[in-house]
Amino acid sequence: MQITDIKVRKLFDEGPMKAIVSVTFDGQLAVHDIKVIYAREKYFIVMPSRKNPDETYRDIVHPINAQFRGMLESALISAYEAALAQAEAEAANASESAAETV
Repeated sequence: MQITDIKVRKLFDEGPMKAIVSVTFDGQLAVHDIKVIYAREKYFIVMPSRKNPDETYRDIVHPINAQFRGMLESALISAYEAALAQAEAEAANASESAAETV
């Protein structure tokens, strides 16, 4: 199974949740709402889940083994870092453009 697309849907500045990401496998299966979290000085991912009647959460989809989880986590964190760098560059360009018009 190959990752064929990663879309960083939303970036967050505040709190431990840094992004919400969608990933497509083999151009045929999309998984939405994977969260990129920063806590305890490291990044990790949290798979989409639902709340049970007893107030616990259960993953809707999840990697079966540590090797695949590591590959997925690495790819999604890299995509998050690229999206963050692009957003920062766009913000810097916008502030430079605003300064030039003044």
